[in-house]
Amino acid sequence: MADSSEFTANLPARTTASEAPIPFARPGNLAAIIGRIEEVVEEETAGIRSDTGYDLKASNARKSRYLYELTRAMKGGSEAEFLEQHREGLTRLRQKLAKNEAAILAHLSAVNEVASLLRSAIQRAETDGTYSAGEFGRMKG
Repeated sequence: MADSSEFTANLPARTTASEAPIPFARPGNLAAIIGRIEEVVEEETAGIRSDTGYDLKASNARKSRYLYELTRAMKGGSEAEFLEQHREGLTRLRQKLAKNEAAILAHLSAVNEVASLLRSAIQRAETDGTYSAGEFGRMKG
């Protein structure tokens, strides 16, 4: 008998249940997705504020996955209907995203400040005045 893999090698890959096309989701499903997005945003905000080793890359991956899920769930539906049905959840999410943005901006500002301090310290350590370009210029005159 022939090996079945020789017959299936040229077939398209099977889609899992999570990859199958999703019809327009019921309002409850969209509310659950919005809730998951809210949770990950809150977690990220708290993590940025309190944990110096917080994994932003993993958090961004989760947010992207949930936003993709939301986009797929909304396919085939009316945006106006979605906005009307989920106004309260979207308002909460917008507020959480504003807090998240503030935490990210503060984090980036702190990282930039530390980088500037390190750059200044390195420059001071490397330029003790002995071999600076200014010193060579004065000797020529």
